Amino acid sequence: MADNNRLVYSTESGRIDQPKEQVQRPKGDGIVRIQRQTSGRKGKGVCLVTGLDLEDGELGKLAAELKKKCGCGGSVKDGVIEIQGDKRDLLKTLLEAKGHKVKLAGG
Repeated sequence: MADNNRLVYSTESGRIDQPKEQVQRPKGDGIVRIQRQTSGRKGKGVCLVTGLDLEDGELGKLAAELKKKCGCGGSVKDGVIEIQGDKRDLLKTLLEAKGHKVKLAGG
């Protein structure tokens, strides 16, 4: 049964923001994996970079740097960096230059 007693708005202070739950991501094995994925994306391919044990802020900065060096778009979702296009080889060299152990996963 849902908890319907939580306070959402008060006439004195306005909207009351609820604290967001911190989602724990599973710890990786120290290997960064780069995978190409097209399923559910209308045939458009993206590269998924997983296994990075970084905080959200650092992950965002790394994603911005990778997007800039690849010359394409992308995003960060649930601790996974998505880079548009098939740039696996370029991503591998960029991440290895930063000192990460990288493997190409999938086909």
